[in-house]
Amino acid sequence: QVQLVESGGGLVQAGGSLRLSCAASGRTFSSMGWFRQAPGKEREFVTAVNWSGGRNYYGDSVKGRFTIFRDNAKKVVYLQMNSLKPEDTGVYYCAAGRSMSAYGLSLGTADDWGQGTQVTVSS
Repeated sequence: QVQLVESGGGLVQAGGSLRLSCAASGRTFSSMGWFRQAPGKEREFVTAVNWSGGRNYYGDSVKGRFTIFRDNAKKVVYLQMNSLKPEDTGVYYCAAGRSMSAYGLSLGTADDWGQGTQVTVSS
């Protein structure tokens, strides 16, 4: 099992940027990703990256604005969010998959979840 701890959430104005971090501990983590859930909505896939960091997946609503990258030596995965919009508001969850490929995460399948961090974008 992997323990995941997110940080970096907060309040930002529309057009601004935030960087989320997810620190992993426990078993060696493989594919990693981020999901989000807005009030009254289902959890949504945001992005995922494979073990090596060489293959990324993005949800359509964040392509071109968000970037996922990882530092395996530090066991940290980051989500850089630029050009934020009010519709990006929600709780952001870090997720891990046992597979080295992030394809499963891109389909919404994760083996471990963090506790979530709130991101609020004001208009």
